[in-house]
Amino acid sequence: MDRTVLERFPAGGPRGHWPAEEYAGARREEGVPARVVMDLASDAFLVVVEQRTPQQAEPRALPVRE
Repeated sequence: MDRTVLERFPAGGPRGHWPAEEYAGARREEGVPARVVMDLASDAFLVVVEQRTPQQAEPRALPVRE
């Protein structure tokens, strides 16, 4: 599964203010399945959309001609 980062927000925002959650909520109202995750390495909240990658189709056996 792949993730696309829509937006980044620093973790040190003002108390009681959740800009990443507000942004993700606005995207969900538009029909985009956005959610917020924490990137500990950069100390930021990321608004992401997960996308399923197509599964590799298994090769089919060719018919045998006799």
